[in-house]
Amino acid sequence: MAIALAAAALSTLATASQAQAQNQANAQAEQSQSLRNNSPAPRALPPTGRYVADSGEAFILDRSGQRPLLRFDRRDETWVLRPTAAPRGDVIYRNDAGDQLLRVTPGGGMTVYTPRAPGGSPASFSGPGQSLSPPNLGPAQLFQLMARRSAMLSRAMGRLIEINLDTGEQAEGLSVEALILSTDAVLRISRSPTARSSLDRLRSITIIEGQRASVTYSRGDLRIIVAPTQGVAGRPSSARVIQAFLAQPAPIRR
Repeated sequence: MAIALAAAALSTLATASQAQAQNQANAQAEQSQSLRNNSPAPRALPPTGRYVADSGEAFILDRSGQRPLLRFDRRDETWVLRPTAAPRGDVIYRNDAGDQLLRVTPGGGMTVYTPRAPGGSPASFSGPGQSLSPPNLGPAQLFQLMARRSAMLSRAMGRLIEINLDTGEQAEGLSVEALILSTDAVLRISRSPTARSSLDRLRSITIIEGQRASVTYSRGDLRIIVAPTQGVAGRPSSARVIQAFLAQPAPIRR
């Protein structure tokens, strides 16, 4: 009988322990469900479309691909945006040179940063916008583009500036963008009285294909690597090109 009583007591304790554990599990499940129900809604992201800032500038935001893309009206360059966290749950979108272009609040409010509005200007959705995928021209049009761009730079610099392109068909769209944005960057620098001297050694622009997008400037050659494996981010921006020129020491004048 003593053994039976002891077994009954152990059985009662085990049953009570199991019931207590089940109650704790139920309480934890209810608490988790309550936390999920009370958690904030997912972040509101701006939709693809055309936006207009209070400063008067308009741009297309394309979120159809892996990375958000932005292009201002009457501009040839498409900016690839990279998100970074900011205070109060905001997200800052920067280009590959680290320049801030957009700031988006958790509620979807958007601010755009431009040379006209360096402190930021609120922007609002105004309608649909087209895709900003890289263009494909074909061999004949690509050769004509290279010739036109070489002539533009040669006139601006007062000497021949060669453009060399050695990429495959898969990299054609990126090569076209790299060609346009790099020559535009050179033209912008050439119009600056203080920065033009950084172009004194420039003799050629070379675009090749590689594993990672990059830009270097050495011995008079601006060399740009485009990387199709990186998608739309597989070419440097004009801001990176300008950085490459300005990072060079100024030439010594005798």
